[in-house]
Amino acid sequence: MACHTVHAKRELVRIVRSPTGEVAVDLRGKAPGRGAYLDPDQACLERGLREGVLAKALEIPIDATTAERLKVELDEAARVRQKETA
Repeated sequence: MACHTVHAKRELVRIVRSPTGEVAVDLRGKAPGRGAYLDPDQACLERGLREGVLAKALEIPIDATTAERLKVELDEAARVRQKETA
């Protein structure tokens, strides 16, 4: 998404805006709401936040608190993805 690289969907991490407006990492990829897919890499998330493409894709502004929480959740998601592929 933000880094414009192409990967298989199962290699990406879904960020979702729930119907109530909460933004979170969705590891299962099945949570209801509007989603955007990222590499499980901090650089991709940072670029998506900095350039505003993540906020645009989710159709919601992303504040600093939410951005920091997403960074932590993405780190955990990256660890889970590594275990799945190992």
